[in-house]
Amino acid sequence: MKDSLIMNGDDRKEILKKCLSCIEDKIVITHDTDTMPETARYLGEKIKNKTIVLVGAITPYNEDFSDAMFNLGTALANVQLLNKGTYISMNGEVFNWNNVKKNKKLDIFETLV
Repeated sequence: MKDSLIMNGDDRKEILKKCLSCIEDKIVITHDTDTMPETARYLGEKIKNKTIVLVGAITPYNEDFSDAMFNLGTALANVQLLNKGTYISMNGEVFNWNNVKKNKKLDIFETLV
């Protein structure tokens, strides 16, 4: 429960450590959306033998018309279907860890290329 704008390298190392140490090979991580691509890149470069899906919400869960539950449900489905690797699942789309950015003006995730 940390705002991703104040996350640092130590926080990402802790997430990496938890992912590597758990026996599960399919992992969903809820994450604030501001720096989700940075965390996805950090994990994607280091973890190759698990399927990791990062997910968040543009509109927080406790606000009207939140996208949180839709995104979480989609992430839970995606982690079952995707090949090993690290992904971001947002608003019905899946993005590879090395080809995603958050468009902060439009509040959407999009591919880099």
